Amino acid sequence: MAAAAAVTAAPPYGHVIGHEKWRDSALIQHIKGAGVKVVFEKELGVVDFLLPNRSSVLYVSECDIIAGNSYKRKLVRFRNANGSGVQALALAERTRLSEQYFSSLQKFVVFDLGLTLLPVSGQPEASQLISQMVLSEGRDNPFRKRSVARLYEPQLLLLLQQIPGVGGVKASALLHSFSSLQEICSARLPQLEPLVGQASAQHILSFLHNHLV
Repeated sequence: MAAAAAVTAAPPYGHVIGHEKWRDSALIQHIKGAGVKVVFEKELGVVDFLLPNRSSVLYVSECDIIAGNSYKRKLVRFRNANGSGVQALALAERTRLSEQYFSSLQKFVVFDLGLTLLPVSGQPEASQLISQMVLSEGRDNPFRKRSVARLYEPQLLLLLQQIPGVGGVKASALLHSFSSLQEICSARLPQLEPLVGQASAQHILSFLHNHLV
């Protein structure tokens, strides 16, 4: 499979195309343990995984994040490698060591590149997320549906509940109304106020601007 063709390809339902470098990894073992069939391909370039819902995945490890800014070049190549109609997802390890660098990574991925960023604690959690996407019903891309929030709700709920005046109820209301953190960040006061009230809407915009923009 040529590199250009590989990035626009989609495996059958229940399968994932993985870069050859992941063959002996714990991530692959966990994915197989969930009942997903893995096909390995050497010519994926910077892409790590291709999923049946036409999602392309790049895995950013803790080491990548703390080693410096070289991961940014990798992310740019990843964005440029994806063909039309392919949803590019970046899975990044958010750990005790990488936490201090994570807001910078988040801003670069979401705002500068326009990609979807999903924080994971490590390869076991990443494998669960990938398996869930691969085995989800149908072939539609779940990251284009509002129900996507359920896939990474714990991380977003924790973030949203750090905002003054936003508890579990208001955070859940936001996740049911917006499909991603990027959409929440792009929302205006008239969109937020009916969901959380005027004061909380102001807090949300202020918090997200100060921490992510």
